Amino acid sequence: MAALTNDMAVAHRSRLRSGLLVAALSAASFGLSGSLARGLMNAGWSPASVVIVRVLLGAVVLLPAAVIQLRGDWKLLRRNAGLFAGYGLLAVAGAQLAYFNAVDHMAVGAALLIEYTAPIAVVLYFWLRHSQRPTRATVLGAVIGIAGLVLVLDLRSGVSTSWIGIAWALGAMVGAAGYFVLSTHGGDAVPGTVLATGGLLIGGFGILLAGLIGIVPLHATTRSVAFEGFTTQWWTPLLALGVITAAISYVTGIAATRLLGSRLASFAALTEVLAAIVFAWLLLGETPHPVQFAGGALILAGVVIVRLGEPRPTGDVAVSLS
Repeated sequence: MAALTNDMAVAHRSRLRSGLLVAALSAASFGLSGSLARGLMNAGWSPASVVIVRVLLGAVVLLPAAVIQLRGDWKLLRRNAGLFAGYGLLAVAGAQLAYFNAVDHMAVGAALLIEYTAPIAVVLYFWLRHSQRPTRATVLGAVIGIAGLVLVLDLRSGVSTSWIGIAWALGAMVGAAGYFVLSTHGGDAVPGTVLATGGLLIGGFGILLAGLIGIVPLHATTRSVAFEGFTTQWWTPLLALGVITAAISYVTGIAATRLLGSRLASFAALTEVLAAIVFAWLLLGETPHPVQFAGGALILAGVVIVRLGEPRPTGDVAVSLS
């Protein structure tokens, strides 16, 4: 019995370590999207057009692997149609379209601050929906993490906002919370790559339909895209958006959430803002301030404290990510 308990503890530590590493990769990939999108929008692209190309290209990249993982079980898609629709329309289309529209009306940092109150929404969801009351450590970690987020985004430095931007950012927050909640659902044993591919396809075509009927504007150009210190062809940032910030980020994000759980994964994803600040510095010339490094330390401390507040596993810790 002692040996079994020890094996479970080792497996749990291994899963935690793997989950945090995958979450860091996902956060870094997602963090690149805002700066790339800003460059394209400055060149004349509309937010909806950026999102459509990004998610559909990501789906095309993942499609061969998804088909292999299905192993011919096409009924799996029909049995989990609701999960795919919710993930595609809320976690992909809703979150990304709202975020890029927010970025179009306000600074990247301010938009991220509002969007990344999503961990609090996740905690409240599990409390109200599943009676999983947050522990003191979870509440303390949330407060410390959000305080660190405020410092990282350095909102005292004259960041401009608008009510339209705030409304879009709140929509992105709801979509982000849905992303973390839905990513843990395996449905009828839905592989992570299959869920990501289906969600990206549904989300991309959903926004495309909204654009074609005039709900959201669609604008695209072939003008060169200017970043800090260099100019590149329009297709280069689009390719990076599709492969890195869509295909890689969503697959790793689903894997991390299934390893860590919705609550811990949502707090670990706060590190995306650190990546976003770095990429905004490199690509947009938005130089970070010393206080932002202190904020980064607080975010990491908050993640650790939230981890301490998570319940210990009492059963089999195996998780299928195939």
